[in-house]
Amino acid sequence: MRKWVSMHPALPVLGVATVMLAACAQPGANLAANVYQANEVNQRQAAKTIEIIAVVPAKVEVSNAENQQTARLVGGLLGAGAGLALAGTAGHAHQPVAYALAGGGGAAAGVAAGSLVPGKVLVDGVSLTYEDNNELFTSTQVGKPCEFMPHKNALMIITGPGVTRIQPNATCPAAT
Repeated sequence: MRKWVSMHPALPVLGVATVMLAACAQPGANLAANVYQANEVNQRQAAKTIEIIAVVPAKVEVSNAENQQTARLVGGLLGAGAGLALAGTAGHAHQPVAYALAGGGGAAAGVAAGSLVPGKVLVDGVSLTYEDNNELFTSTQVGKPCEFMPHKNALMIITGPGVTRIQPNATCPAAT
């Protein structure tokens, strides 16, 4: 008759730690108006000044796939380690099958915990209403409302047909 080992008290902590670790990265930060990809550096781009009329807070849905994948990987590794440790403390020191099952089960539990990280998240953004040649337009940017203010000489960079990057023209107060 086999004695089954109950769930180790550290396993729920493993799931929480995996989710918290993945939350460290800031998804969407690479989409801000003042962030450029390597192929956009040292390239001539059209620019013009516009008048920002209104700054409205918005939320932008961005991919969180990278954080999700990291959480699965870290969860799997931590889970495998926890499973192996659990097998060792349960007195299965000379039973390779028990180690394999515990390590595999722990890894699967860790990957499942990492899957709790959402595939998409909402990040801070702004919807900017601006005037250009006596016409009104809007452009949604990733950023904080405090980074933009109504102004007659705001800089807009045009990186492609219909693609605008309105540059931040204000500074957020320092966090205390």
